[in-house]
Amino acid sequence: MKKEWSIFLTAVMFYTRIPCPRWVDHSASMLNKSTRYFPLIGWIVGGVSGLVFLGAAQILPPSTAIVLSMISGVLLTGAFHEDGFADVCDGFGGGWTKEKILAIMKDSAIGAYGAIGMIFILLLKFVLLWELNSWLNPIELVFVLISGHSISRSNAVLMIYTDNYAREDASSKAKPVAKQMKVESFVVALILGAIPLLYFQNPYLTAVFPVLYLVKLYLSHYFKKWIGGYTGDCLGAVQQVSEISFYLMILLLWNYI
Repeated sequence: MKKEWSIFLTAVMFYTRIPCPRWVDHSASMLNKSTRYFPLIGWIVGGVSGLVFLGAAQILPPSTAIVLSMISGVLLTGAFHEDGFADVCDGFGGGWTKEKILAIMKDSAIGAYGAIGMIFILLLKFVLLWELNSWLNPIELVFVLISGHSISRSNAVLMIYTDNYAREDASSKAKPVAKQMKVESFVVALILGAIPLLYFQNPYLTAVFPVLYLVKLYLSHYFKKWIGGYTGDCLGAVQQVSEISFYLMILLLWNYI
């Protein structure tokens, strides 16, 4: 149990800004093991975002509460995944060779593609949550947030499990990233990602799984075509696109089923 707690804290240290004890191991081996708890980090981020929404909605309009919940999630992760999405927009938008794409993604400066991509994805996230708020009660929206954050991270874990890491020189990576997974860890991550959906007790919600798998397949194909695999930034993009796709699917299901 102590070992698993240490592995979990490694995930917390890498994927959030939550303070961790100094003794937490930050080796590559521990990072690879901690990936099994990546969806559990989604529980934390989604839970905090949901609680901020619930609290803010008591005294503020729902639109403002939603924005504050989004801000809390970004602050909790240090915009870790949003930054990855922006880098992917810049890299694949401005580069035409593997070397150029990887070089652009490594650059800490944000370009036009990244800025435009971030504006649109955050705007879309707000609109989807705003629409869901009109269909769901506040507690249901909280569990949608928890589910969205956890299951989107499971999709990123799926890419780690099935795809190859693109950067040949480990020293060139822009941020730490897990590159290996055992099947047991993969199964644990998938289960942790799906558990929050059980709250709704709605079998129709299983429709989100094939859709998210198709999202992952497309992104895997796209990344492999251009750079031969994934990077840490690509995983951030997978998480962001999967989260948006999840909210969109929930909205469609609540509208038409």
